[in-house]
Amino acid sequence: MDPIICDNYVMNLEQDRLRGIAVGAVVGDALGMPLEFHPARPIYDLQTEMTAGPLPAGSFTDDTEMALSLAESLLAHTPLDPDDLVQRFVVWYQSNPPDVGIHTSRVLGLIAEGVTWQEASRMAQEEEPENASNGSLMRAWPVAIARWQQREQLIEESRLQSLVTHTHPDCVGACVLLNLILYELVHRPSETPPDAALREAITVATDKAKIAEDFRLLVELAGVRSRETLANTGWVRHTVECALWAVLTTRSFEEALVQAVNLGEDADTTGSVAGAIAGALYGLEAIPRRWKDALRGEFPLGSGNIWSAIDLINLANKLAGLSTTH
Repeated sequence: MDPIICDNYVMNLEQDRLRGIAVGAVVGDALGMPLEFHPARPIYDLQTEMTAGPLPAGSFTDDTEMALSLAESLLAHTPLDPDDLVQRFVVWYQSNPPDVGIHTSRVLGLIAEGVTWQEASRMAQEEEPENASNGSLMRAWPVAIARWQQREQLIEESRLQSLVTHTHPDCVGACVLLNLILYELVHRPSETPPDAALREAITVATDKAKIAEDFRLLVELAGVRSRETLANTGWVRHTVECALWAVLTTRSFEEALVQAVNLGEDADTTGSVAGAIAGALYGLEAIPRRWKDALRGEFPLGSGNIWSAIDLINLANKLAGLSTTH
């Protein structure tokens, strides 16, 4: 193969995967929205379409709203400025979103009252020392796109965006791990199996983020778990485990997302994390058109600005420094 053609093919593949992360994460959020807080659906009656729930069919939730705030901050500042990021989160919080995580609400409420983000996140963690919720993981994917060519900066900013609200080591470690998985999948040669990318991400995250041994074991075994043994709660470990299980035990973007969201309970967040991973694995073109066409959501809240799949593609282009044509 001509080297120039080969180089173009690799770049196009990487671009498709980067765009797949953004659209995949939001599709997973919207697909899981109506299933949140419900028990797992029986395997013979899985939901496969965008349907209405607390929000209209195809709508994204706070998971995506916070991720878009992070994306805007990344576009405004290099390296990521935590003070700018927190102020964007507070503006979002004060716009009365229909859903805000308990821990996130506590931290942002304190910051809105004048407490520094460092003190607010520390206070909230000390009030519930064992709290390791998934509120920083659900929004972490824009860092993976923005820093797709800068692994060390990706690690640092994945950690930093978590620390402004979620300081538990599992929360920080999960954000680093997820974005390293996305990094490895984006750069993965087509012939390399995805579990090789997972192994490399685990190795680096264990070293850089000091992931606990039992957390590492949970991640390594996710692909061999049975559906009946999974607990899809708001605990960050469960979210990572369920999302990886959904991707590793299926063979397409659609199948992975259907399996992820039908676990119920925290379906939108697991759907979003699984969508980001599956998007990086299979690319934008593998995401079903009917899901992309149904996607919608207002951001900023109250602005009347309605986002669609093409807006998310353009966002990925800007974050990654890609051509805006697609």
